[in-house]
Amino acid sequence: MDAKEIKRRWNNFANEYAATHGEYGDIHKEIVLNPAIFSLIGMIENKEVLDAGCGEGYLSRLLAKEKARVTGVDYSTRMIEIAEERTNSNLAIKYFEGNCEKLDFLADESFDLVISNMVIQDLPEYESALKEMYRILKPNGELVFSILHPCFVTPNSGWEKDANGDKLFWRVDNYFYEGTYRQKLGKEADILFFHRTLTTYLTTLLKIGFNLDSLLEPKPSEEILAKYPSFEEDLRCADFIVFKLKK
Repeated sequence: MDAKEIKRRWNNFANEYAATHGEYGDIHKEIVLNPAIFSLIGMIENKEVLDAGCGEGYLSRLLAKEKARVTGVDYSTRMIEIAEERTNSNLAIKYFEGNCEKLDFLADESFDLVISNMVIQDLPEYESALKEMYRILKPNGELVFSILHPCFVTPNSGWEKDANGDKLFWRVDNYFYEGTYRQKLGKEADILFFHRTLTTYLTTLLKIGFNLDSLLEPKPSEEILAKYPSFEEDLRCADFIVFKLKK
């Protein structure tokens, strides 16, 4: 499936997707991914930051509130429209409709930090996107990106339940399959994800020239679990993985 079809699906899903996102994103981003990402990026005041695959822009806005100069890019026309609608003009954010696989409208070595939150798994030409992110980073610049954990979120993975519907264990299968799989998001959207092994990701990143700085498999904190007890099941299996790399 080509980028045009993927873009069409995300445009169709944009309103429903945005409805699940508040100031801090959706519930998983708010309580699991955001703390991990912000623990890795450190102080960003006056830094040039790219939010690669910004969606409706919640993360761009959070970064701008930390005094970063933010560029948000997304290939969904409707997502960019929503991002602009939700963003106050006093925030230092510029939004562009564009494909992360070809960021030719952004100059070489122009960003201190690139963040890509739950996007790389959506891209058919992910290696092209990572090469572009490397190109636009300044020397010693950093890339922080999150994806579904490829070891545990695979085609046909999911909870195995007993006769009463109680969750017994998380089932993993087809780990070494590399390619597309469909996932239903929301009421109507049928979105394509691309599964790749952890080895494939790491080998690609190192081949491009990145140096691995940190790797996080985030989980809910005790504080979060006290507020959202249902997320205790996230302690049984890692849903996400977050990479920090340096140029």
